[in-house]
Amino acid sequence: MRRGTTMLMAVIALGAVSSLRAAETQRAGDWREIAWPFPRDGWPMGRAFRCVAGGCDGAELYVRAKRGFCNCETGVADDDEVDRVTDIDLISPRFRAIAPGTAVSVAAMHGRVRHYDLDMPDGARHAAAGLALSRHCDLLVAVAQGAGEATAVQRAALVFLDTEEMKGWMAAALDGR
Repeated sequence: MRRGTTMLMAVIALGAVSSLRAAETQRAGDWREIAWPFPRDGWPMGRAFRCVAGGCDGAELYVRAKRGFCNCETGVADDDEVDRVTDIDLISPRFRAIAPGTAVSVAAMHGRVRHYDLDMPDGARHAAAGLALSRHCDLLVAVAQGAGEATAVQRAALVFLDTEEMKGWMAAALDGR
């Protein structure tokens, strides 16, 4: 009897873990890696992703490390710095911030996130969230952009960036591996 109860509890626990993982995936969206879309510049290429399901359909996320680039004392201090470092201008040179940024933390890094309107080269309007996080004297920058609402795209991107796979990649990129 006791062994049967233990087995039943184990099955219930596995089901609960599976349900939690499915809920996390849904919140994060379903991001698929795509080719880095930007020309080479002074920084190493990063990773690019497109959301194919989960409320952020069609949004894209671009993430890369910029080692030795931020103020070692203060990290990402203000919105002007977010505007300068997040690579938003690589997506469209016609961007404008729509509100002051806010503090954010991802994977034990701290920084700021700010929302933008983008006028795309094809005439379309997109929303974007630019994210700059610091770790020591290094930056991790990300931009999530798409035709959807900036807050929803940001939320899905932040959940995705906080997955174990991405936290591992971000740490390795900031360590120069």
